[in-house]
Amino acid sequence: MGLYVDIKKSLPGFSLNIQFDTEDNIIGLLGASGSGKSMTLKCIAGLETPQSGKIILNEKILYDSEKKINIPVRKRRVGFLFQNYALFPNMTVSQNISFALDDMSRDKKNEIVCEKINMMHLHGLENRFPSQLSGGQQQRVAIARALAIEPEILLLDEPFSALDSHLRSKMEEKLVHILSDYNGSAVFVSHNRDEVYRICRNIAIINKGMVENYGNRDYIFENPATLATAQLTGCKNISKIKILDENTIEALDWGCILKSSKKIKSSPSYVGIRSHYITMGNNYHEENTFKCRVSYVNESPFTVAVYLDNVGKKTCVKTKALRWEITKEMWEKVKNIEQPWNICISSEKLFLI
Repeated sequence: MGLYVDIKKSLPGFSLNIQFDTEDNIIGLLGASGSGKSMTLKCIAGLETPQSGKIILNEKILYDSEKKINIPVRKRRVGFLFQNYALFPNMTVSQNISFALDDMSRDKKNEIVCEKINMMHLHGLENRFPSQLSGGQQQRVAIARALAIEPEILLLDEPFSALDSHLRSKMEEKLVHILSDYNGSAVFVSHNRDEVYRICRNIAIINKGMVENYGNRDYIFENPATLATAQLTGCKNISKIKILDENTIEALDWGCILKSSKKIKSSPSYVGIRSHYITMGNNYHEENTFKCRVSYVNESPFTVAVYLDNVGKKTCVKTKALRWEITKEMWEKVKNIEQPWNICISSEKLFLI
């Protein structure tokens, strides 16, 4: 049981070459715009046809280029939530929800529509048209329509991208609740790392039409295997390196020597550290500690990004600032401390790629 995807498709200026296999009921596809996430969903749904490969859902072949199998869209039992919801503008809420309920009695259709309206809290909106609905209401109708056919798989294409932050949070909670009771497979697509992390236990990092990393979300976030994975999972501090010995590197962009708690294997090209793993040290001579001055500060409602320039190393090479993310309370405590500061990078939290 589960979903198996191994497909290739070439387009002008772009090639899709995607492989993943999951038995978890939901997988997240995390990637930048234009990386191939939506095209992958369309191939699973049958809206696009790969040039080669296989798509297997719960041991049923949906597509196999060698065996000449390509199950039509209407027979794949796919619930697709499009980014723009794709509601029919000339149909009411009830008509949109019942659209795909073919070969079914009117009473049965009405029963399913009523059930989904109750589930998505759409009471009183049954006879309204999409233009008379808010963005959040349109999304709930689209989810109700996707679930009405009792799909074997739900395909969710950036479902929160058109919503404001308040609605986004409420709809995310609703979707998590729906998926907790859903017995089928689901593929959740987003370029938002936080959404993917909160909703999916397993994720695939999609970059330039290929899966660069796949597996447990926590492992991938802690141990990104590629530069694109580190960037897509939100790492703001990445430097080119020179390997000095099996535990020591020079971070060329930061102008400092760093010790890693792990033995350096193969030949990594970059080192990364997440912004919240940087701390203020007490002693300049401690491991992975160097002197910095604040370059500039970027304040958000609840956090502060402090950009730090290394001033402890005399070099003619211009170094990049380190991004240190702290709470506003912490910033109030440290901002008046005399500079330069002793800044420490955890040897255990460094990752090499």
